[in-house]
Amino acid sequence: MANETCAPPSTPTTLDAWVLLLDTVDLPIPQNSHERVFKTINDSRRSLREIAEVMQDSPALALRIIREANQQAQSSLSEPAESLEVAINRLGLKRTQGLLEHVPALAIENIPMAYRQIQLISQHAAQQAIGLFGNRLARLWQEIYWSSLLFLSPLWALALTHPLLLEAWERRVVEHGECAKKVELALFGLPLFDICLALAKLWRLPAWVMQGYTVITDERRTLVKVLHIARDTHHPLRQQQHLDADPALRRWFNQPANSVLLANCLALSAQQAWDTPHNLRWQYVTSLYLQMPLDEVQQQVHQHAVNSGRYHSMPELWHPAQALLWPWDARRTRHSSLAAPPPSAEALAAWRKRCGQLLEQPSAFTNPMHLTTCAREALLACGMRRVMLLTPDKTSTALTVNQIAGLAKTAFDLNVNISESTALQRLMTQPAQVRLTPENNPVISAVLPYSLRSLFPGEHLLLRSLSNNGRVVMLILADQGGGPFSETSVQAFGKTAQCIEKALNSFSSRGR
Repeated sequence: MANETCAPPSTPTTLDAWVLLLDTVDLPIPQNSHERVFKTINDSRRSLREIAEVMQDSPALALRIIREANQQAQSSLSEPAESLEVAINRLGLKRTQGLLEHVPALAIENIPMAYRQIQLISQHAAQQAIGLFGNRLARLWQEIYWSSLLFLSPLWALALTHPLLLEAWERRVVEHGECAKKVELALFGLPLFDICLALAKLWRLPAWVMQGYTVITDERRTLVKVLHIARDTHHPLRQQQHLDADPALRRWFNQPANSVLLANCLALSAQQAWDTPHNLRWQYVTSLYLQMPLDEVQQQVHQHAVNSGRYHSMPELWHPAQALLWPWDARRTRHSSLAAPPPSAEALAAWRKRCGQLLEQPSAFTNPMHLTTCAREALLACGMRRVMLLTPDKTSTALTVNQIAGLAKTAFDLNVNISESTALQRLMTQPAQVRLTPENNPVISAVLPYSLRSLFPGEHLLLRSLSNNGRVVMLILADQGGGPFSETSVQAFGKTAQCIEKALNSFSSRGR
């Protein structure tokens, strides 16, 4: 664990530096969402409400439009827009369309998984908020929905720039129950939610978002009082008496804005399991807030999670609704404890075909890129989801990216200095294979370049260096989404690496 506190050199350690970095991050959206929104905006028959509803599936786009509208409102001293529909109305369709055209639109496989995962948590939180509080506060449903969806939006930017730090925070604070303050000082240099509050103010996010962060950062003692009362769930009359005895506390607790904090805490804590002390704590508070028995609250929370899973879940992402199918005392470990499924018969057939092409004698490849493209496809066919092939430069001092799959195209810009990493030095001295697991991950990750390791969030990763004529000429990184590997895929990975190495030798000896 100690190694996880070592932040990479590029990691800010002050509030101003973090805000400066995260404010400039350009959040991408999926291409299919971009096309759907673009088509809707250009349909003259669609109302602003319909356009806003279509945009709900693109949280980053909604954030961008609300930020733009609120910056415009700041110059005219208007109140911040509390919903996407209000923001679109303020900007007008022409300006909204202009913003849409400048949002990065990427294929879903090119959008980092850590970023998509934190947005999924936000979508789950919004579903919980509307389901639990939407009827009770019907006139405020838009404020509830959009504030809940955007509450964790500062973390979306962090998931793009520093996914490993965010992952370490979740593992240590949410899963292992370490002291949040100590972990955050080690990882970020300051409390994480101080960064979130500063960004929320800068972006002029809805007031309820900022109020939720204020509760976490400045009103913890008041929150602790409520938590103590909420635990007495078997004595509702006594709970009410405690609240009545402190009118200021009762008024504070019954604010509609607290619904946003509750929904997000429920969604975030459910990432590990539904019956952890952390999640139960927020169920108790929600029960007190709604004046409902705990078992009824739990039933509703589970139902809303199922609804969210139905609309928002994706195969490679974790949604807590999946845990409702498990034994009640089961626990999720990083990216689920379940191993990835083995490759299908069709995938294995494609893998054998690619390996056959790699082993052809004489080599059938017309150029090195032709060879590495076939190598990449073989690795994908054996079950890998994220793949990177790197090759050394002429001086063998740096690695450049040759092929990628399942990673953002910006990964091609990576240039890694071998001398800065003892792990890379060993891999590039002689052919070797390293397999990262939860047990050795902190040690090995600490000696890998952060710029490289951060592209593969998770605790499971394969690294393999290949040689040609006694010199290491290629480094392969591959995983199955960061979770446990299928052993069939691991074996196929090793055989694929052997085929690639033979193909490199065969290709280089052509014409001799």
